[in-house]
Amino acid sequence: MATEPTTPKGQRTRQSILDAASKVFTRDGYVDARMIDVAAQAGLSLGGLYRYFENKEDLFGSVIRDLHEELFRRSRSSTSLAEDPEAALFEANLGYLQHYHANSGVLRAFIEATTVEDRFTTIWWTMRERHVARFVHAVENDDRVQLDGLDPATVARAMASLVEQTAYTTFAHAALNTAPVDVETVARIVTRAWYRSFYGDHAPNPDR
Repeated sequence: MATEPTTPKGQRTRQSILDAASKVFTRDGYVDARMIDVAAQAGLSLGGLYRYFENKEDLFGSVIRDLHEELFRRSRSSTSLAEDPEAALFEANLGYLQHYHANSGVLRAFIEATTVEDRFTTIWWTMRERHVARFVHAVENDDRVQLDGLDPATVARAMASLVEQTAYTTFAHAALNTAPVDVETVARIVTRAWYRSFYGDHAPNPDR
């Protein structure tokens, strides 16, 4: 039975395994990734790897958990929606997209994993709902929001899907695009959609 390490050396080894696993999952995807390849990448024996993680599902779950926590943190704006919704939305989208871009290979493998393991579908949905709930809470008393009777959570889910799918097609499958698109441009595009969906037809600053 694998256990969480408690010593500094054990924690460093665990992090080294996670870093190695990210490289293997990026290269091979979830389905084709093998524990023996992760062990080799980390410079460990296969038995040494299994002392830290029970199986591939357990290992990938840890990789994704840490990544999702960082995505959630990076998409928190230092500007409040009440103060400047346009700036807040842009900063949040940019932070999310920058981290997505830097980890697009692992996130591509994650979407693959959701098609074969129910556990990862649950993780994906829970992660999305955290983002949606945070945004809905932030705008629930904002009189400037113009939804014409639409449910805020439903609109927020649609916008979250827009950001996620745009990141997936633009960054996780960059090789299929006819030309690269930089992260800031994508952030400006999705911010316009978020802003107009919640605050009406007034266009946000075109420089963002």
